Amino acid sequence: MPGKKFILILLVTATLISAVRAQQPATRPVVISVQDVSGAVVPHAQIRVVPPPNSAPKMETDEKGRLSLDLKPGGYGIFVEVQGFKKFATHVDLQEGKDAQTVPVVLQLGGGSHVEVSASAETLTLWTYPYHDAVKLSVSDFKALPHTAVTFHNSHTNKDERYSGVPLADLLSRMGAPLGSDLRGEGLALYVVATGSDGYRAVLALAEADPSFHPGEVLVADMMDGKPLDAHSGPFKLVVTEDKRPARSVRNLASIELKSAP
Repeated sequence: MPGKKFILILLVTATLISAVRAQQPATRPVVISVQDVSGAVVPHAQIRVVPPPNSAPKMETDEKGRLSLDLKPGGYGIFVEVQGFKKFATHVDLQEGKDAQTVPVVLQLGGGSHVEVSASAETLTLWTYPYHDAVKLSVSDFKALPHTAVTFHNSHTNKDERYSGVPLADLLSRMGAPLGSDLRGEGLALYVVATGSDGYRAVLALAEADPSFHPGEVLVADMMDGKPLDAHSGPFKLVVTEDKRPARSVRNLASIELKSAP
């Protein structure tokens, strides 16, 4: 009888372990392979993954220039840094699967990297490095995107203004920025810099633009009261409905940059 009870306990324990494992989200093996432009492997490259995995080995490449991880399906920012090379960053969309997904990284010789975003009143530049390369939207490109409308009370004129445009979160999501359930951890240190063609700038935390995280609307508008924005305000304007003063309503909006606090 004691033997039968022991076997029964083992069977129950095994069943419970299997049930717990079945409930856990599946992960997929990922191999980050780092080389220089000549094809030589780069060992001991420091790697950062955003959002970070729950548990990971030492986050640097081995002697073969490789780092192996197990990650849940989703979007990730991969940052690579090693002395003597330019910093590297990319965005990876990891799908479900059992086979290992390789992320190739080719490092350029030199110091750090810096990108200048030129301001233009005729186009809107979106820059969400490292999640996506810069994208320029013309007035017609922007008009073709799905629009929504919001009402904003302008304390300067003491009037309600009706704007139509594209939610900032929709634009950033198209560029791979971490939003919704992906906005956590280091993602909460990300912020948006909106720049007008005259150099005027305003800053918002990324969480302020995420409707699942923050109330109100942050809209990139191209119309007001049913008409295209005039030359004084347009063709693009940032509208933040929760602001009591329109100081962050950047007119002649020229660029939107997603950055990370140091």
